[in-house]
Amino acid sequence: MTARSMSKGSNLPVAPSVVRAELSWSERGGGPDVDASALLLTESGRVRDDGDFVFYNQPRHTSGAVTHTGKRAVGGVMTDTLEVNLGALEGGIARVMLCASADGGTFGQVTGLTLRLLDAAGQTEIARFEMTAGTETAFIGGELYRRQGSWKFRAVGQGYASGLAGLATDFGITVDEEPPAAAAPPPAAAVTQPPAAVQPPPASAAPSAPAPGPRLFKGEEQLPVDMRKRLSLRKEQVAVSLRKHGATGVTARVILVLDASGSMSFLYSGGVVTDVVERMAAVAAQLDDDGEMQAWTFASNPARLPDLRLGELPEWLRLHVRVGEIGLFRRGKKPRRGMEPGQVDMRAVGIQNEEQKAIAEVRAYVRENPAPVGTLVLFFSDGGVYRDAAIERELREAVEEPIFWQFVGLGRSNYGVLERFDTLPGRRVDNVGFFAVDDISTVPDQELYDRLLSEFPSWITAAGRAGIL
Repeated sequence: MTARSMSKGSNLPVAPSVVRAELSWSERGGGPDVDASALLLTESGRVRDDGDFVFYNQPRHTSGAVTHTGKRAVGGVMTDTLEVNLGALEGGIARVMLCASADGGTFGQVTGLTLRLLDAAGQTEIARFEMTAGTETAFIGGELYRRQGSWKFRAVGQGYASGLAGLATDFGITVDEEPPAAAAPPPAAAVTQPPAAVQPPPASAAPSAPAPGPRLFKGEEQLPVDMRKRLSLRKEQVAVSLRKHGATGVTARVILVLDASGSMSFLYSGGVVTDVVERMAAVAAQLDDDGEMQAWTFASNPARLPDLRLGELPEWLRLHVRVGEIGLFRRGKKPRRGMEPGQVDMRAVGIQNEEQKAIAEVRAYVRENPAPVGTLVLFFSDGGVYRDAAIERELREAVEEPIFWQFVGLGRSNYGVLERFDTLPGRRVDNVGFFAVDDISTVPDQELYDRLLSEFPSWITAAGRAGIL
């Protein structure tokens, strides 16, 4: 297998049955020490018990399939290694998350942070993922995951401000709180005992004050019961993600952009896009004071959709989550018969990928409708990006604007400049985030929100310092 330099969100098949994940960094940078770890997850995105956490105090999984083999230093480069026998993983394990924690500092102080995946038998490099970070004290570098009977590797690059304890807890590990001390240890040191020895707090412990419940918006109480329950839970999960990234209380205008190109048809007909919109409504409900979300659809051309109001969610989904229609290739711009008020004639939207046009239209809207807070754009596409130069030009010009662009790839490939933007030089702030998933419907809500919001809080801070906000 030929080695591949990977960008955030990209993935590739893994043929060897035993692989080594090597996390490396420069000793000369003067930053904190780094420790590699692994989480063995089921299809639900959580561990079965604390034994599914492999790290420095619990270096071998009971199945023998995952082992923390330890550190070595060569030529000023430190390496910490995990070995994974994919063939020996138990049937209930669907993913192995390859993680790291920074002891005594943040990952922004670590230089040369790189995750390499190698064939353990021949030591051939399969993939290389070079990572950058800021204030995070824990990190998910990548994941090995099972897809249709075969294994794949994805470059993740998601940081946690809450340290190893916060990361582990998110996936179901029980972490005991350390008692207060005169000098509090850094967050990454919060897990200091093997998870198997951690005990829950005694039943007599005084309960903490409950956090305030999520806000309710006009008409929300009239939503179907199941939808209302999902929305309430998802609001709380968005709040958890913001808290983990140090962004409690942050508000923002939220804008949704949906790819409606021809290749997206099966994602619309299968209900995947409908589910995505419902999940994104919770982000707007938590971040946006009015609980509304502006929305666009695009293919060859962009088209603005009516604003999505939480209390009107079922009807909005019925009317506006649409793709190509019969008569798509006919000439003319006359509306299709039977269209309901407010619906976009999807023939005018077309079938090709012209992301730069949608980006330009959203930029114009933000300029013409200034807000006292930043704007978070949630931009969904299934790939096929080919207007790289035009997209790069729009996003570079948007660096000085109060907008953060979070792109999500929905399982195809060829995301072009979008998956390279994190490493593009010459920008005062990083105004673009990107990740891709093979099947977003299988990604648990909490994990999806963590990925969506992993970079936005850092941009808020950087944009504030730069005078953009």
